[in-house]
Amino acid sequence: MENFQDFCETLLESGFSLGGATGAKGIYSAVPFGWEEQAIADCPIRWFTGDPDTDPWQWRMRVLEERGDIAYAKLFFRTSGYIARDWYADFYAVRRAGDSFQDAWESGTVTQAEKRIYDVLARGEFAYHELKALGGFRKEDHAAFERAILELQMRMFITASGFTQKMNKYGEPYGWDITVFARVEDFWQSRGYTLPELDPEESYDRIREQIMKLNPNAQEKTICKFIRGK
Repeated sequence: MENFQDFCETLLESGFSLGGATGAKGIYSAVPFGWEEQAIADCPIRWFTGDPDTDPWQWRMRVLEERGDIAYAKLFFRTSGYIARDWYADFYAVRRAGDSFQDAWESGTVTQAEKRIYDVLARGEFAYHELKALGGFRKEDHAAFERAILELQMRMFITASGFTQKMNKYGEPYGWDITVFARVEDFWQSRGYTLPELDPEESYDRIREQIMKLNPNAQEKTICKFIRGK
C-alpha cells in the first residue's frame, strides 16, 4: 500500500477496518502501521504529514468528502474505524437489532443526553460544536456530551458525515478540523443508498467469517466485542 487509492481498494476488499494499525485490537486494520510505530523504510505512507495522498490521518476526511461507499466513525472498541457500504448493513443489523431510536428511547436504553443530540440531528447535519450548543449542553455537561456522542456512534444511530472548521468574524476558517455528524440513515440516503433489513444473527455470522479470513488468529471474545460493539 502506497497511497489513498490503495487504501480504499484494500478497504473495499476487506470490508471493514480499525482506524489505525497499532495491534489492530486483535482483529484487522487496512492501515499498514500506527502513528507511533516506525514506518516501513520503503513505504511512502507517513502519519500527520498533512499530505492527503500518503497521510492516513487525512484519509478519514477524504473518504467522507470524496467517496459514497465508505463510512468512518467511532465504531470499534470505542475508537475509530471504517466500514465499506457492502458490509455496513450487516453491522447495522447486529448493532440495532431492528430497533429505531424511538424504540430504544421507549425501552430506556438511551440517555437524555443522547436524545437531545439525536433530536438536533433530525433537523440535518451539524458539527460537533453546533450540536453541543443546539442541544443545550453547558460547560459542566462536557463529559456527558462526549459519552453520548460516542455511544450514539457505537450503536450506529449517528455517524461522521464530514469535517469543517470554525469561522472567525471575517468569515475565515480557523483551528482544527471538526467532525460533522448525521443520522446513519440520512448519511446513506444522501449517498443514494437505503440500508436493507437483514437478519442480525446471519449478519453476525457473515462478519465473523470475514474476520477469520482477515485474521485467522482472532479470538472469539474479541470478535464478539468487535461485531456487537460491546
